[in-house]
Amino acid sequence: MEEINLKEFWDYYKKYLLYIILLCVICAGVMYYYSENIKKPMYSSYAKVVLVKDGETNNLKDNGITQNDINLNQKLVSTYTQIIKSKLVVNKVIDELALDYTYDKLLSEINVTSVDDTELLKITVTDKNPETASIIANRIVEVFGREVKDIYKINNVSVLEKAEIPTKPSNIHTVKDMVIAALVGFVLSSGIVFVVFYFDDTLRDIETVEKEIELPIIAKVFKDKSKIELVVEEQPNAAASESIRNLRTNLQFSSIDNELKTILITSSVPSDGKSFVSSNLAISFAQAGKKVLLIDCDLRKGRQHNIFNVSGSKGLSNLLIKDIGEYNDYIVKTNIKNLSVMPRGTFPPNPSELLNSKKNKTFLEIVRKKFDIVILDGAPVSGLADSLILSSLVDTTVIVTSINHTPKKELINSKKALDNVGANVAGIVANNIVAKKHSYGGYYYYYGYSDKEKEAAK
Repeated sequence: MEEINLKEFWDYYKKYLLYIILLCVICAGVMYYYSENIKKPMYSSYAKVVLVKDGETNNLKDNGITQNDINLNQKLVSTYTQIIKSKLVVNKVIDELALDYTYDKLLSEINVTSVDDTELLKITVTDKNPETASIIANRIVEVFGREVKDIYKINNVSVLEKAEIPTKPSNIHTVKDMVIAALVGFVLSSGIVFVVFYFDDTLRDIETVEKEIELPIIAKVFKDKSKIELVVEEQPNAAASESIRNLRTNLQFSSIDNELKTILITSSVPSDGKSFVSSNLAISFAQAGKKVLLIDCDLRKGRQHNIFNVSGSKGLSNLLIKDIGEYNDYIVKTNIKNLSVMPRGTFPPNPSELLNSKKNKTFLEIVRKKFDIVILDGAPVSGLADSLILSSLVDTTVIVTSINHTPKKELINSKKALDNVGANVAGIVANNIVAKKHSYGGYYYYYGYSDKEKEAAK
């Protein structure tokens, strides 16, 4: 069995805590409604009898009770219990009270117990009618006493407590039942969360990436609640923007001995955030004074034309089936200084063949000379050859993963696939990390000033 990291489980569990509490409340509410509106109330009434020796019956001058008498009566407790439940007693009770009950029906309402291993017998009758319950209990005591006298020729059954008419149902404990229902809901929901956690293969933290994937984390991109696509341009002071700039710096330092011109950004599965990272990394290089071209090489579902709000009617796919010497006609200058974009173009029937063509290789050689940095936004690696082809044509490859989204198995397979084609993988970008506030008020992963702090400093 795989070792469970309790801290990791608690972090995972907290995400579902609100739903667990809600389920507990629902369970308690359902139980309240059932107890108050659906459950049929039953009433229990009991009588107590004590087994004592009758001196006259036993022809004794001394009416005192000996230890032998006590022992004998205690031994008779189990026998008397069976007599009370016998057809002899039960059927006589039915006849004397003219009850519309069968033997089995009335027997199911009778419960006989000894009180703490004493000579006391507690005869409890449960019925939907409280008065009927008390009448039956008292009549059982009478009939039982008579039958014992007839069978054993002794009169050792005395009534200690007569049955009274109960005022409250014995089977309805609304508060107790609500608590039990809430606990059941809590245990079941917590158990489900644990099972899901145990079998969940998604990456839950960056430590797992570094330890199990054996690739360095070259950037940690924080989750941006604003959902702004071009966050580096529109919110340069945001934590996500700082993360992208760190990625740019780390890539530059990782290629000190080799010229860094072409960078492939890919991912293991869709929705990991590779297009977000690609677009903002391109902006970051452009802001650093580099002449940048961002090429949307995801010919299947590329969305760079939507991110930069440019026309996507023609782009890379159209260029690769025409004269690549006219590549300038397919490049769109953005509103951001030094940054140009080539959209994916129309959807082709053979994306892999186009990317593996001589035209594409020649085109990349041309733009490599024309631009300082060329960033390729590739398709996900899982199940596709597109990015594997491109990885052999660029200087370095970056894999974008999304915490709590990317399956660990898919990331491992993506790394193996890239290794098999000889790709130079710079490392992994851990996307969608939630910034954690530390006790001293800053961020655990990010050192900087918030917008409010900057405004206060002015």
